[in-house]
Amino acid sequence: GTLVTCNVNSPFSNSLLPLQHLDHNTVSALNWIKETSDQQSLSPTTKTTQKHYCDYEHQTLSKREQAEEESLFAAIQWPNPPVGKIPFVRSTDPAHSNFVIVNSNVRFKVGDQLEVRVHMKDFQGKPKQYGGDYIQARIHSPLLKAGATGRVVDDQNGFYKVFFTLLWPGEVRVSMSLVHPSEGIQVLQRLREERPDRVYFKSLFRSGSTSETTVCNVCLPGDLPVCNFTDLYTGEPWFCYKPRKLSCASRINHAKGGYQKDLLTPSESLFFQTDVNIKVPILPSGPDSVTVELLGFTANLDRSQGPAVFPLGYYYQDKWRPRTRWIRHFNKTADISECLQGKVVHFFGDSTIRQWFEYLTTFVPDLVEFNLGSPKNVGPFMSVDLKHNVLLKFRCHGPPIRFTTVFSSELHYIANELNGIVGGRNTVIAITIWSHFSTFPVEVYIRRLRNIRRSIILLLDRSPKTLVVIRTANVQELGPEVSLFNSDWYSLQLDTIMRKMFSGIAVFFVDAWEMSLAHYLPHNLHPQDVIIKNQIDAFLSFVCPSET
Repeated sequence: GTLVTCNVNSPFSNSLLPLQHLDHNTVSALNWIKETSDQQSLSPTTKTTQKHYCDYEHQTLSKREQAEEESLFAAIQWPNPPVGKIPFVRSTDPAHSNFVIVNSNVRFKVGDQLEVRVHMKDFQGKPKQYGGDYIQARIHSPLLKAGATGRVVDDQNGFYKVFFTLLWPGEVRVSMSLVHPSEGIQVLQRLREERPDRVYFKSLFRSGSTSETTVCNVCLPGDLPVCNFTDLYTGEPWFCYKPRKLSCASRINHAKGGYQKDLLTPSESLFFQTDVNIKVPILPSGPDSVTVELLGFTANLDRSQGPAVFPLGYYYQDKWRPRTRWIRHFNKTADISECLQGKVVHFFGDSTIRQWFEYLTTFVPDLVEFNLGSPKNVGPFMSVDLKHNVLLKFRCHGPPIRFTTVFSSELHYIANELNGIVGGRNTVIAITIWSHFSTFPVEVYIRRLRNIRRSIILLLDRSPKTLVVIRTANVQELGPEVSLFNSDWYSLQLDTIMRKMFSGIAVFFVDAWEMSLAHYLPHNLHPQDVIIKNQIDAFLSFVCPSET
């Protein structure tokens, strides 16, 4: 590929990316581009004003939005290693590190707090003097198919405290894993700010027998003409390099272009090694389990209240038990049909909420998918149950989205879709949006959620009985390459922002994060059916809450 530059000046967002490598076909087309453009009212336009960088930080925000953004950045602030490059041998080594259960031989009972101390060391076995490592922690009892997550506190001196609430009786084991060392987190932060182009997109333009493909993104670098596909209603920016022969209005689809390679220096790549420092277990220096006794009345443990409740739920006998509300378990298809009778259910988002649509369509015999001729795994999709008058609909969120091919006419933003819904007591909306934003500075994600939130508030204002459910992010399997694009650390940051931005309005959360982290199955971007089933139970418990 040849290195090219191009610039964008949007009326909604001055957004430019660093230089990027383009595919050979696109570069060939770009060499023909002239400094002219199509200017059409209320249609894609071309802008060529000179800019030098992707100016995410200087969006026009109200004082209230500025204050919120500062609060969000404070919530996701992460400790950095000391200034300067840390050699690999001085980075965190999970094999040399260990954890200790505090007071492991005391008599624990259900409801008690368990404290674990983690001590991090480097590859020379020397104690770390600073924090910033990303640790995932859980307690579990394999025979009971029980599990819960832990709360990690970074002392920022190489030591970490992890707190668990003991929620069931029996032998309870502690498991710790290092997801990324602090030195790797520093690299992920750099990539997020400096290389948001490391996933690139493309669009096909066609008119008659002439077709061209160009690269697209939230913003594009340089001073070549671009097509401005910024959404007219939300102001969400999206741009493609202008085809050399065709007009911007001839775009017919959107697709993931690919992933940039060679993002790391040789020394940085050492911080991302399978079985060395990516999701590697940290072993105990003593016992790794405690015995918990069932003493006294403990039913209130499943009905804890307040924002400080942690964890928000746990597994027991492979069933999810939220601690802040009752949950129903929909084991029979008839129960689901009865719950959804007369309802229209909208699923908006990425492939992780498409799993909900697919699970319900597969599990409930009366739900039949109506063939809309949509591309596989892309949508839109629709299932109908004529007997019970149920309609399920799935639609993916607007760009950026890393699906194979989406027709341009089907690139709909969630906020605009919500604005077109009447709502009411028989309307249910489920939303998730996170995974496809992991490579971008968080300002891009905040802007998207702000638009969605505004539309939710308007919908609930005109139709207060509409039910809106937010599905959170989840953990996934990681390797050296996936870590650079979809690390759990990126997902955790976005998940934190999502929860804060949707708190305080009348929406409900299905905690897919804890439900994926607390379970015994291997982490997967698309969790297995037993986890999806528990997510569906939690979702339907909002639709049809228990009457007892």
